[in-house]
Amino acid sequence: MPEARTPAQIEADIVRRREQLAETLDEIGVRVHPKTIIGDAKAKAVGVVDHTAGRAFAAVNRLVTDVKDSLRDEDGAPRVDRIVPVALFAAGVVGLIVATARRKR
Repeated sequence: MPEARTPAQIEADIVRRREQLAETLDEIGVRVHPKTIIGDAKAKAVGVVDHTAGRAFAAVNRLVTDVKDSLRDEDGAPRVDRIVPVALFAAGVVGLIVATARRKR
């Protein structure tokens, strides 16, 4: 049979549990505080944006590298037969953009 506890032991137990409860309530208060919730949401959004931007950067970088590789031969010399059509296409796109901008004025 367990020993009987003294009033001092019971009181010490109550004080200890009261302190634990106060700590728990403080933690809950911090977690549900609007600033904490907003901060957590911002951090999550920044993480998602950083991840998405990183993936987009990698994809664009890969595309640019592929295009550069397609415009050079094995020795690294420019391939005029591929560069000229690309340059003409780019000039056409720029021309369309300029013409559209002028029409809007």
